[in-house]
Amino acid sequence: MPKRLLQIAGYAGFALFAASIVLVAVLRYVPAPTSAFMLHAHIDDLAAGKHYRPIQHSWVSGSQISKQMFAAVIAAEDQRFYRHHGFDFEAIYQAYRQYRRGGKLRGASTISQQVAKNLFLSPARNVGRKILEIWFTFLIESLWSKARILEVYLNIAEFGDHLFGIEAAGRHYFGISAKQLSASQAALLAATLPNPLKLNAARPSSYLIRRQDWIKRQMQNLPM
Repeated sequence: MPKRLLQIAGYAGFALFAASIVLVAVLRYVPAPTSAFMLHAHIDDLAAGKHYRPIQHSWVSGSQISKQMFAAVIAAEDQRFYRHHGFDFEAIYQAYRQYRRGGKLRGASTISQQVAKNLFLSPARNVGRKILEIWFTFLIESLWSKARILEVYLNIAEFGDHLFGIEAAGRHYFGISAKQLSASQAALLAATLPNPLKLNAARPSSYLIRRQDWIKRQMQNLPM
């Protein structure tokens, strides 16, 4: 029995390994119909005994997204996006040094890591999930172009309560499509990404406005 169970576990592990590669390869070309984080929003509602609430989400191609929005998320989230292969070891080291000096432990996730987490995994924080995040990040960087990574990121990023994707966010907050977003509007939406459930683009706090201004300045210096 132990030998048989090990064989079954081995086959199951190989099947999951192969399935993950096929899934990421397919999503290089096919729009993602949903994401793990969107599904988790429904699970949270169910656990809290709330009524079903639809997700506001509409997929758009990269050509239908303002170039200002691409610049804004890179400026806000991952300024070395085009210079790393999924993991920004310099940012990780700087975060570690700051923590060792007594500072607050901050994240150093790249846009590629956030795509891996938001698309395939849960918001939970544990070693197992982190290992899967590393694996999916490796697959994404190996099988997708940088342009595809940004396109998927902006289509699944959370911009508010049950609000996902830049097209839905543009229409919700400004009444315009993702293609029409200005630099100021793009910077404001990017400024909410660290915590879109608390940082509300409809009612920006003084902190959010300061962050928006900082992102706009950073956008001017990006080699796009």
